[in-house]
Amino acid sequence: MSTTVAVLNGRTIGLAHYATRAVAETVFESLGLTFHQEVAINGLGDRPEGVAGRDHLIARLTDGLKIDAAAADAVIEQLLDAGLATASGGDGGGPAVLALTEAGREMHGRIQDGVKRIVARIYGDLPAEDLAVAARVLTTVTERANAILAEA
Repeated sequence: MSTTVAVLNGRTIGLAHYATRAVAETVFESLGLTFHQEVAINGLGDRPEGVAGRDHLIARLTDGLKIDAAAADAVIEQLLDAGLATASGGDGGGPAVLALTEAGREMHGRIQDGVKRIVARIYGDLPAEDLAVAARVLTTVTERANAILAEA
């Protein structure tokens, strides 16, 4: 019987990413959200008081999701239209500020609960040392890929 040695490369990283994302999207879809909307809600919900500058959230979405500013802005508009966030300022009175509404804060909590359940099932029994090594390697891979993109 032959054994296959796992190799860390773009394919294995991609397979893990897409499999995990597909599981996570079942949670987001059950909440009526897209993946991008979930990232935006977390971008606000992870900030003090659920408030961030619009420019900050656009930067988080463009950097994290590798989408352009127009696509990021469209995601923000979807949150505003759904009543999950509000916007203030930006009309000559300073930079626009986004804040989660009560419904947005509730949605953020529901997202967090769903993700915690998924994380426990996917990562729960993996040794902490293995997770630490994987995190270091993937952080380095991300930094290198981002540096290449910045050169382009």
